[in-house]
Amino acid sequence: MSSEESVRLAAGDVELTVSPQNGCRVGGLSIGGTEVLRQGERYGCFPMVPWCGRVRNGLFHNGDVAHQLPLNSPPHAIHGTGRDTAWRTARTAKSEASFTYDLAEPWPYTGRVTQTFELAEDSLTLAMGIETYDTSFPAQAGWHPWFRRNLGSGEDARVDFSAAWQEQRGGDHLPTGQRIAPRPGPWDDCFGMPDGVSVTLTWPQQLELTVASRAEWVVIYDEQAEAVCVEPQSGPPNGLNTHPQLVTPIEPLEIATTWTWRRL
Repeated sequence: MSSEESVRLAAGDVELTVSPQNGCRVGGLSIGGTEVLRQGERYGCFPMVPWCGRVRNGLFHNGDVAHQLPLNSPPHAIHGTGRDTAWRTARTAKSEASFTYDLAEPWPYTGRVTQTFELAEDSLTLAMGIETYDTSFPAQAGWHPWFRRNLGSGEDARVDFSAAWQEQRGGDHLPTGQRIAPRPGPWDDCFGMPDGVSVTLTWPQQLELTVASRAEWVVIYDEQAEAVCVEPQSGPPNGLNTHPQLVTPIEPLEIATTWTWRRL
């Protein structure tokens, strides 16, 4: 990816790279010269919109109207269409930027998605909104960061959080609808945090980073050797069907997350 296709933000010795042409994903977050996100075209941190995680068999309903999404993770549809879309750069400054894209096929409804980034020396705030001036529809939004399990020296990251419940996972990787007590990892699981998401990654003697959001749901995925994913989102996997949140002409869907860090 050429530098012309990336937007770079800076605050002190912290640098953020956003790639609007590659799904408006964060391509890199360097803190004091240390990259904390897994590198690669599919990695970094991408927005999940207009749905998060898997949609069972790619099928969802808006009232009595059924819609079939492409099965990009057979037999399901996964992670929305925003990560596969070129976004438009709406505004950039030294440490802030915003981007937009208009919903289009294969998503069956019209609307606009806006994503903003605000970088500071000790934090990054990401915000996303979905609005429509046409037909109302169910939607979700969230983020899928791939944090490096090991920063290149020292110990692997430790994951700490306290959840009110864990969504029981079925054999198809989707919640069964039952809530269970949180279980030890490894995880590819959704957790409920009704007081807001708060998950801390600690690389001993190097860095502590907390992912926080007023959202009540987080998926934690740490089944790969290279990375740990902490994904705040507006609803659980398959939530288009089980916990639909409508985007209407008078009520957008809005979500934000803040990552804060301190050096150890």
